Amino acid sequence: MNDPLLLPYLPVIQGRHQHFIDVLHRVQGDAKCLADACNSHLYYGLHRTHTEWVLREWAPNATAIFLLCDSNDWQKNKHYSFTKLNDQDWELRVPANILRHEMLYKLLVEWEGGSGERLPSHTTRAVQDDYTKVFSAQVWCPEHPYPWQHPRPKATPHPLIYEAHIGMSTEHQRVSTFIEFRLYVLPRIAALGYNTIQLMAIQEHPYYGSFGYQVANFFAVSSRFGTPEELKELIDAAHGLGIRVLLDIVHSHSVSNEAEGLSHFDGTDYLYFHRGERGKHPAWDSRCFDYGKPQVLNFLLSNCKYWLEEYRFDGFRFDGVTSMIYYDHGLGKAFTDYSFYYDGNEDDDALVYLTMANQLIHELYPEALTIAEEMSGLPGLASPIAEKGIGFDYKLSMGIPDYWIKLLKEVPDEQWHVGNIYYELTNKRAEERTISYAESHDQALVGDKTIFFWLTDKEVYTGMSVFDHSLIIDRAMALHKMIRLVTLGTAGGGYLNFMGNEWGHPEWIDFPRQGNNWSYAHARRLWSLVDDSNLKFKYLNAFDSAMIHFATDSKFLDREPHILVRDIERQLLIFERSGYLFVFSFNPTTSYTDYQFDVPAGKYTTILNTDNPAFGGDNRIDESVEHFTQYTGKENLLSLYIPARIGIVLKIDN
Repeated sequence: MNDPLLLPYLPVIQGRHQHFIDVLHRVQGDAKCLADACNSHLYYGLHRTHTEWVLREWAPNATAIFLLCDSNDWQKNKHYSFTKLNDQDWELRVPANILRHEMLYKLLVEWEGGSGERLPSHTTRAVQDDYTKVFSAQVWCPEHPYPWQHPRPKATPHPLIYEAHIGMSTEHQRVSTFIEFRLYVLPRIAALGYNTIQLMAIQEHPYYGSFGYQVANFFAVSSRFGTPEELKELIDAAHGLGIRVLLDIVHSHSVSNEAEGLSHFDGTDYLYFHRGERGKHPAWDSRCFDYGKPQVLNFLLSNCKYWLEEYRFDGFRFDGVTSMIYYDHGLGKAFTDYSFYYDGNEDDDALVYLTMANQLIHELYPEALTIAEEMSGLPGLASPIAEKGIGFDYKLSMGIPDYWIKLLKEVPDEQWHVGNIYYELTNKRAEERTISYAESHDQALVGDKTIFFWLTDKEVYTGMSVFDHSLIIDRAMALHKMIRLVTLGTAGGGYLNFMGNEWGHPEWIDFPRQGNNWSYAHARRLWSLVDDSNLKFKYLNAFDSAMIHFATDSKFLDREPHILVRDIERQLLIFERSGYLFVFSFNPTTSYTDYQFDVPAGKYTTILNTDNPAFGGDNRIDESVEHFTQYTGKENLLSLYIPARIGIVLKIDN
């Protein structure tokens, strides 16, 4: 009804929704709701009763399964042999004294013609040996469960998200921990005013350099950062500060590793994944889930439930949604018209899974937040399930950071087109809420740079002293603040920033690997730069804090922006939103006095100004001046002095 261009595809949309309804009924069965029916983590995996341990696995192709641990000297032993319950499942029961908290263990899975050591599919903890680098499952059953202190914060209408990676959150050249993050980084996030944290790389992954996107153990917290209790304490502390915590969840694929992961778990390549080549991701060298299998659906849906209930996450950012929903993973494809969303290249099973995940998550926790990382622009992705959508609350505006980087790389300032800038920042489906961002972790990966480093290059090493003056640094700081303010000012409901980028973290991100001689030099955050009062990074940090607090206090994101001025020749962009006037001059050299334009009648006072000295600006605006409109020629004209390279927010008092 809202988009006539979709009418030709209505049968496909209805068919997909009906497919969801059919699968939902099958999976839910007689349960009161979908969430009640998804409990694979309560059945499979290792569980403690009063008198024994019970360990179950789904491995239909296996001919035998054995437990390996210290109690049997890690040798195949008939007393530690699983019993086959049916044609799908295996079970082992051992006395309580056989296993204990923190003991290591593995499975030996045998099949016709072969065998292999495996970690349990639902293990909640896996640890890596410091010397051999081999992962083992670890019994995790502390005597006293973590005592939660704080309730979940109420949902905020507009998430202001601080994307963070625990391991690289320290300045030291090593892997940081949950404890360090809670003590030293969480206070920074709270001071800046962000209301949501998005944690990356939490699910256990064998290769640290994968940034957490090659997951092996979907129910396990990455032990390189600390213990499950330490993660809970971090989340609890965030909740105590009124900050919600999202898990960057990876259900789009799984690591190809067999010893650590699910690949060839029972000797087949198709247990959790598609058979043959379809089960291999051509770009990521990983395994692709078969979302049409009931057991796989239950595994992934239960995984969502587990993280919500066990760790009290407040929602999820779903990684790699584009890769999930297209048979060709959307690789090298430009989605230039609607036909590309309904041409048979779509994996309806994946779309059903995502819809069911949103259904389950919001059943369990109605205020949960779900965000899709999706670049094709599939209609309905962030629309309610009741309206035949997929049910995400938000989708990432992935085109915005790409646009900023392209502009910085390819177009001189003098040629920046403010009409194009406004279009790119506001280009979204009217019914969908989106998360806007100038840059995330993606834009700074090795081979690329942060926005600030694109603007400064080598000058960042010599020109950031408060005692020095540099035209390159002046330009970089002005544009860094403007880019962030205009991105937030036009946001489709929410905003995201990656850890440290708010204050212009230089260089790029590169995790330790063979190619860099296993260096941590670029897998850390140089907090001492922003903490040094003699460096200008502090000004960018102060501006970001003022900007984020302004967004919270003003609630300007409640309404859509309304464009007032697109002066292409002068490079001036002005729009109104929720009673605030956003004024930007991208002109690099020329300032304009007495610039007049039509606005809502009233008094205008300055609220935020990128040129304020507290933010490293040149103080070219007198913020104490009150501006009044004049009714002239049937227009309410406002006259402003607009210096070059500036962003100003004025409050409208009618």
